[in-house]
Parts: sequence; C-alpha cells; structure tokens
Amino acid sequence: GVMEKLGLGPEVLLQENPRLIYARLTGFGQTGTYAKSAGHDINYLALTGVLSKLGRKGENPYAPINLLADFAGGGVMCAMGIVTALFERTKSGKGQIVDASMVKGVAYLSSFLWKSQNLGLWNRPRGENLLDSGAPFYETYKTSDGKFMAVGAIEPQFYEQLIKGLGLDSDKLPSQLSFSDWPEMKKKFASIFAQKTQAEWCSIFDGTDACVTPVLSFDDVASHQHNKQRSSFIKNDQEEISPRPAPLLSRTPAVPSFKRDPFIGEHTEEILLEYGFTKQEITKLYSDEVIEFSKQKANL
Repeated sequence: GVMEKLGLGPEVLLQENPRLIYARLTGFGQTGTYAKSAGHDINYLALTGVLSKLGRKGENPYAPINLLADFAGGGVMCAMGIVTALFERTKSGKGQIVDASMVKGVAYLSSFLWKSQNLGLWNRPRGENLLDSGAPFYETYKTSDGKFMAVGAIEPQFYEQLIKGLGLDSDKLPSQLSFSDWPEMKKKFASIFAQKTQAEWCSIFDGTDACVTPVLSFDDVASHQHNKQRSSFIKNDQEEISPRPAPLLSRTPAVPSFKRDPFIGEHTEEILLEYGFTKQEITKLYSDEVIEFSKQKANL
C-alpha cells in the first residue's frame, strides 16, 4: 500500500500508460496475515517449508546466508516475471502488474522438493537423505591443510571413480545406497580426505568423472584454472573482484563495467539536473530528506 499512499499505485499509472509493466516485490506478499509485517530472508524461507529441510542431522535448521529468498525467490523471480510480461506484451500490446513475493517465489523454486517426495529422496529426517548431507558421496570433507573438497558422486559410475580415487575397493565396501552404513562410510571417507592437501586431491580427481571438486574461497575463485579459462570473474579499476554477468548471450552479451560501484547518492544531483530540476529544487529536496548524497558529492 506504500505506492498507493503516494498516488503512484499500479491502477493509476496503468491508466496513464496501459503498456506499463508494474512489478511489485515484497517479502510476504501484497495480502495475507503477514503482509504488513516486517521480515527478512530467514523469515520468508521459514514460511515456505524449505528452511525445515536445511541443516545437518541433530542440528537446528540453518539459512544459507540470504541467497534463497532475497535473491533467488525474490529478485530473480521478479525479473523473470518482468521478462514474461514484456514477452506477453508483444502479443497483447498491454502491460500488467507483476506480483512477486519472496515466500511464493521460494516455494515455487522448491517445486522439486515437493514433486520428488514420493521418490524416496526426502522420506528420512533432516540430514539423513541423499542431498542434505546424509549420504557419504554427497558431502564436503576437510583436507590435511584445513581446506575442503566437495563430493557429489551420485550415479554408480561416478561413485566408482570416487572410490578408486580414494584408494578403496568397492568389492570390500557396503552397497552405495545402504542407508545404515552411511554414517560409518562418512567417517571412512573423512579420515582418507584428511590425509592429503586440497591440491593433492585436485591432482587425483581433476579430469575424472568422480564429481569431486575443491571448495574454493572468495580469495581463490578468480585464480582457479577453470574460472580463468571461462573469464568467470572480473576485476574493476580498484582491483575488486566480482562475478561476470550471466547467462552469456551469443549475439548481445552483457558488457560489464570495470569501474568501481557508485556510492549511494553519488550521481543524484547529476541525474536530477539532467531531468530539468534546478539547483534550488535539488537543495530543497535534500534539506527535506527526500534525497541523499554521498559525502563526496554533498557540495550544494
């Protein structure tokens, strides 16, 4: 209801321009018991049921930073809604309202969890299933130098390569899907991974289909051979590293800026002047706390 209070609600603006795509991104949604309540990623995630699935056996559920609700269920889903509405407009010539809530976005994003319940993937308690750290072959293991390796050898042919790389004999081990043996197998794998450095394990598993990769830190990702070959990360003029825009389009690829990110309010005055505001009007907006400048730019 915030935009309605300003007289800028979608009904008003769509009357002015029927082709307008008006996107509304909220946490809990435009309506419902929690609609006007404050919340953050962890709260939206909790309301979808997804948070109850995240965490190790015997531990509290944990939120994976704020990636799932804020960015995946919120920002990306909202952007997809805008693109979908723009595509539909090429046929109808009409705009529409995109109602994107982080709760519904994450819930839809988790469709796989719901649809796969009867496949036996999630019928055990949290932390005891195939993809939630229950399986010894879908887990992270600490190396002798305090780093980690990520293992995702689900398919039998990949699992066999994992076993080979670890120097084990599959004929002398329990069946891969013997749930009762998983805890003991995890201990066995952990003790073996702890005997070599991350680099040593990479020399063993790189180039194989064992689905074993290093867990790279932010300091290491840009210098990793694969990421360098793909130019997956870029440096700006301040030597700050960030991911290159994705996905890559063949004909109109994104051209990243190599300048530092702007400060909040850095270009406010410049943009308002371009749009015809006078210096006096901008000064009044600033004194009324309608706009703000970065400290570097507050020179009125």
